[in-house]
Amino acid sequence: MLITFEGIDGAGKSTQVAKLVAYLKQQSTPLLSLREPGGTPTAESIRSLLLDNRKSITPIAELLLFSASRAELVETLIRPALAEGKTVILDRFFDSTTAYQGHGRGISLEQLHSIIALSTGGLLPDVTFYLDLEPEEALRRAFSRSGLPLDFAAQSNESDRMEQAGIAFYHKVRNGYLTLMQQHPSRFVALDATQPPDTLHQHIIAEVETRLKLHISPLVAP
Repeated sequence: MLITFEGIDGAGKSTQVAKLVAYLKQQSTPLLSLREPGGTPTAESIRSLLLDNRKSITPIAELLLFSASRAELVETLIRPALAEGKTVILDRFFDSTTAYQGHGRGISLEQLHSIIALSTGGLLPDVTFYLDLEPEEALRRAFSRSGLPLDFAAQSNESDRMEQAGIAFYHKVRNGYLTLMQQHPSRFVALDATQPPDTLHQHIIAEVETRLKLHISPLVAP
């Protein structure tokens, strides 16, 4: 079973991934938890490059770097784990590319979908948890550790290259996610990220348990 978590930066994905991983380990569920970009030495090097706020990367180059990291992760870790019967949990997958590089950066969705298909080999999540949050609140959360005002923190050395894209960019990204949710209602589970983390966790557990009982196999696009 392939489970993915999506949402704009600061929505609480990583918190919910950690909570779900801890819960499934208590249930002795064989699992593998990964993040995108990252997960392998090569992918982690790509992640460092993509998030480096000292680097200027064009939208197309950004898309190809994310896709290279994903291709490495799918081939070397995700597919083998699924073949072994493990539950795989991903903090971001290709929906992030559609939302960020497609809707956010404005890259042609037709071109983008071809690159996604190449990097994933057609692999689709069984369920995608989307944590929805207004961009202003998401970025306040992301920058809360700096103790600086939002506008200043977004341009400071405390923020990564993606976080420095600005509020308008994140509104486009959020709208991209909302569009995806409408297009794939059976796969997406939308959650109000303003709810307490433990409340969100209980919703997620209930959905995962239901789907695990149905023994849904990883989907592969035709």
